[in-house]
Amino acid sequence: MEGKMSWTVADAVDYKGFPADRSKTGGWMPAALILGIEICERLSTMGIAVNLVTYLGGTLHLPSSTSANVVTDFMGTSFLLCLLGGFLADTFLGRYKTIAIFSIIQTLGTGTLALATKLPQLRPPPCHGSHTCKQANGFQMGILYIALYLIALGTGGLKSSVSGFGTDQFDEKDEKEKSQMAYFFNRFFFFISTGTLMAVTVLVYIQDEVGRSWAYGICSVSMFVAVLIFLSGTKRYRYKKSLGSPIVQIFQVIVAAINKRKMKLPYNVELLYEDTPETSRIHHTDRFRFLDKAAIVGEGDLERNVGPAAAPNPWKLSAVTRVEEVKMMAALLPIWATTILFWTTYAQMMTFSVEQASTMERSVGGFQIPAGSLTVFFVAAILITLAVYDRLVMPLWKKWKGKPGFSSLQRIALGLALSTMGMASAAVAEVKRLEVARATGASATTGTLPVTVFILIPQFFLVGAGEAFIYTGQLDFFITQSPKGMKTMSTGLFLTTLSLGFFVSSLLVSVVKSVMGGSNGGQGWLADNINHGRLDCFYGLLAVLGVINFALYIVSAVWFKPRKSKPATLQMDTIVNGSSTAENKC
Repeated sequence: MEGKMSWTVADAVDYKGFPADRSKTGGWMPAALILGIEICERLSTMGIAVNLVTYLGGTLHLPSSTSANVVTDFMGTSFLLCLLGGFLADTFLGRYKTIAIFSIIQTLGTGTLALATKLPQLRPPPCHGSHTCKQANGFQMGILYIALYLIALGTGGLKSSVSGFGTDQFDEKDEKEKSQMAYFFNRFFFFISTGTLMAVTVLVYIQDEVGRSWAYGICSVSMFVAVLIFLSGTKRYRYKKSLGSPIVQIFQVIVAAINKRKMKLPYNVELLYEDTPETSRIHHTDRFRFLDKAAIVGEGDLERNVGPAAAPNPWKLSAVTRVEEVKMMAALLPIWATTILFWTTYAQMMTFSVEQASTMERSVGGFQIPAGSLTVFFVAAILITLAVYDRLVMPLWKKWKGKPGFSSLQRIALGLALSTMGMASAAVAEVKRLEVARATGASATTGTLPVTVFILIPQFFLVGAGEAFIYTGQLDFFITQSPKGMKTMSTGLFLTTLSLGFFVSSLLVSVVKSVMGGSNGGQGWLADNINHGRLDCFYGLLAVLGVINFALYIVSAVWFKPRKSKPATLQMDTIVNGSSTAENKC
């Protein structure tokens, strides 16, 4: 009996609900079946996002600012829906069903987008002259929005569960499988990079040179095949029981505190309710004391719910440890808020920077670089920065400071600084581009300007290098500084910075369009044709906001009191398991 039990995984079951047999379930092969979903998700989402603005302006004849907002709203919604996907996976569906359902939704979305770009009835007629461009009508835009937001919904559900379900296939208590899990995590990042590179090179080329419907059709078919491969491993997977959504736990503390807002806190904190085992308790702190009222024992609060795991109603009474967990999450909010602007800057690399590229000379020999493929320099900057940091900076920093690299807060600061420099560089490049447009008399047309597209490389490299620092810094910060029981929630909090960054970009574009619409001879900063506008002023505004935001970040970082770091091996463990919903950026 003992020998048989050693072949089972304590916290996992098979597809029939029995204890998972180690020899028949889990391990690298089932985990590999899950990775196909991830590469297809990246291929679809990034392949659409980086080149969508050229379709909206060139085929649907939408104004420049409107095109940019469609893209940023799409990406923002994709990241925001990660919270919905995570909630459903944690509370109702489980990761397996969530992946299966949302991958099918994304397949339908890319298929709909392929049809929307193929059928002539779903796009306006081509332009005949500079003043006869007809914009897409409401019906045509409606079909496009249905396709995009089906894809966003699918992406959100997949981001929240794919990496987590992959790591579920390994047993942390087994040393061999534990090392395999770290290998899977590395492969997960590799597949993300592979999917992104294929999207910004091969897929964008197919969109521009062969046809968008072909490119989106490839996305749909590849995702459908990935779903079949994923389902083929059903009997081999290990399934872990959901522990409930941390979001619900946070709301329970807040609701209990609000309901007891008129009650006075006891002089002795030991009188507050606590039922957490001693080894797992978090000691009481004096910050955010309003939340302590959730742990005040009121009349009838200790009446137990019916059931084997009887406990007081959590909506009325919360343990001190649960309250402290919420306090810890609240302490992350200033850092969270000051990192949102980076992703607003990032959004420009997929919208206005691509529009800039579409007006410039992009030939290398006899090959015409697609405007959307300029983002390959962005991806290259990320990979180069990570390699230099890992092989050069970290060893030198360890010799000088005795620490293995920069802290998470220092990396975030570097990311914010580099993105601000990137916007300043973008403003300078746009000044040069506009000078050429005016000098050649091309400002009234949409023709190719005699200026090389490679003057945009510095802005892509600076913002890309910034992402390498801020993404890893944010991930490390939110995982290591959050409560053990809320690692999923902390990575969800991280993803909302991406989402809100895209939405802030849309809001900022709308505000600038409204306020500065009458400047520049009536064209405004963000004119329908960027040759008529002052995109350099918009980039300059983002650079100024970046400086202000950086100052606020420094204040927030000084105010924040970080938790003591755990040993490196334990930290890596936490990142591998806790980032399951975050790496989702995916």
